[in-house]
Amino acid sequence: MTGLGSPCGACKFLRRKCVKGCVFAPYFCHEQGAAHFAAIHKVFGASNASKLLMHLPAGDRCEAAVTMSYEAQARLRDPIYGCVAHIFSLQQQVS
Repeated sequence: MTGLGSPCGACKFLRRKCVKGCVFAPYFCHEQGAAHFAAIHKVFGASNASKLLMHLPAGDRCEAAVTMSYEAQARLRDPIYGCVAHIFSLQQQVS
């Protein structure tokens, strides 16, 4: 739960009450978190994202949330290649 009783971005997107132990609260802020979580929800599903975060050590969850968000946004932009298209583009620039 974020400050002053406002729900985290994930709970705001899912239109549910954000409880004290919400797994998404530390990683999806109230302001921008809903937009990032919307992409994750569309690509991976809220349940799968929750399971993934819960099975990781607490220290690795932040990086996993950022990575899921990046991959989901890339997958929405390019449904076939996802973030691999960006990697190919960077490889072409290097060579």
